[in-house]
Amino acid sequence: MEQSSSDRSRADGLRRPPRTPRARARAWTALLVAALLPLTAATPALGAPAGAGDAGAVREVASPERLTPDLVALTQRLRVPGAIVSVSTPEWGTWTTTLGTGDLATGRPTSTADHMRVGSITKTFTATVILQLVDEGKLSLDDPVAAYRPDVPNGKNITVRQLLQMTSGLYNYSEDLGYNQRLDRNPEGEWTPRELLDIAFSHRPYFEPGKGWHYSNTNYVVLGLIAEQLTHRPLGRLLQERIFGPAGMHRTTFANGPAVPGPYARGYQFISNVAGLTAPVLTGKSAAFANWSAGNPLDVTHANASLAWAAGAVTSTVDDLRRWAPVLATGALLSPGTQRERLTFVPTSDVPGRPTYGLGIADVDGFLGHDGQIPGYNSFVGHDPERRATVVVLANLSQSPDGSAPADELTKLVIAKLFPPAGTAAKN
Repeated sequence: MEQSSSDRSRADGLRRPPRTPRARARAWTALLVAALLPLTAATPALGAPAGAGDAGAVREVASPERLTPDLVALTQRLRVPGAIVSVSTPEWGTWTTTLGTGDLATGRPTSTADHMRVGSITKTFTATVILQLVDEGKLSLDDPVAAYRPDVPNGKNITVRQLLQMTSGLYNYSEDLGYNQRLDRNPEGEWTPRELLDIAFSHRPYFEPGKGWHYSNTNYVVLGLIAEQLTHRPLGRLLQERIFGPAGMHRTTFANGPAVPGPYARGYQFISNVAGLTAPVLTGKSAAFANWSAGNPLDVTHANASLAWAAGAVTSTVDDLRRWAPVLATGALLSPGTQRERLTFVPTSDVPGRPTYGLGIADVDGFLGHDGQIPGYNSFVGHDPERRATVVVLANLSQSPDGSAPADELTKLVIAKLFPPAGTAAKN
């Protein structure tokens, strides 16, 4: 196990976000990991509540280091080959630990230098480009999508805002049976954005625009095409020039293919994509004991990330995501007005305690960010501007045998132990 020394440096001069009302007693949910593997599309809140907390809350542990035994136990319980967990606050500086292995074949330990695919965290980047174009007057959040993409069904009644906010009703191509059968047959095969949209548009929408909320990667494929159309630049170049470069994310790439930049942790999955379509929805305790009869996980490191494109093809590192978290949450790359629009959240469920969703960003227990899931990998990045606290978790397993999302479960543990609700009594 590797631990970094404290690093108390942090980005200065970043604008703080507007103070928006937030529920103060939210339970964690694996809601957002529906990003690229449809087997989590209907997963409800898993496990014990992890409240947003206030600065004066009593912590369950004195420092992040004391979390290590719990983190190790949870990764073993969930059969996670390897993970990286990083916590940053003004009080503690930056604490980062690596767990397990980045390669089951060789036993090489996971390293903080490892690249991993970050799945739907990509949506935070794609959304930021779109919002920058709003700032530049190239489009409006309330423009009809048909003004830019006439091929989108009912596009005259769907707005750019609804694409960003997952309220368009467009079918999520990741839930299509044929799509998942093809992924299982040929994981390294290439997909084009047009193919992904053809799958989505062959299905009826979930609801009329603005009449519900449903996580759909289709929204972000459309947004990626709009960004390319308005700028006459490929999406990878847009992300590099507008996001990765300005944010100092020098080891983050739009890896829209089978290759992963080195060094990298190999990615694994237990559950096939097709099986995931009918996987039982889990309820009850978080991180239930793994199904040890599942056998060894399949190495899917080189599944072609074009299966997600603008919705999930980025590869990054823990250090780069730690840089990105406050930039995203505070709106450092956007105007204050546009950031206020971004942080206008809508409920994702009628069930109390679920995270709320903004424009390519979620509010999870006060942490503003996103999680991501793509074959072989699961991740979370979040920043609480009030406490200037950042949490980043990377795991080289997309789902555990019990169906839970490992990075989300590790994040839930970190938030519950280090950032409990105000007035929570210490247990340790």
